[in-house]
Amino acid sequence: MTTQFDPFRDLDRFFSQQATRTPASAAMPMDLYRSGEDFIARIDLPGVDPSTIDIDVEDRTMTIRAERRTEPEGDIKWLSHERPSGTFARQLTLGYGVALDRIDADYADGVLTLTIPVAEESRSRKISVGHSGTSKTIAGEKVS
Repeated sequence: MTTQFDPFRDLDRFFSQQATRTPASAAMPMDLYRSGEDFIARIDLPGVDPSTIDIDVEDRTMTIRAERRTEPEGDIKWLSHERPSGTFARQLTLGYGVALDRIDADYADGVLTLTIPVAEESRSRKISVGHSGTSKTIAGEKVS
């Protein structure tokens, strides 16, 4: 007995297996950038009740948790159920150059914005070079 190769059946099986596993990057997509003296993380959390958002920092690891509840399971028949639901978490490792005590979080329009300031001691500084303006004389020649 031979088995027939059916690429569509195999692809459908692959995607249905992947649909049951939702990685944090898919459930909580994030943009991270630096703006001036702050790092900004913008995390998409549409449909999340703001009261379920929990942010902890422990030993330079920030953990963000949020819950998206499903619709009531009463007398309904799902025609399509693609939006992930449940509790999602994502972790960010923070460097030593950030001010952990000044992190700010704001949730608006389904987007969680974290502002992570650079620590004062880690900010870049300009050091001016002074010029004494004195000249030396070597063997009768003036050298600046």
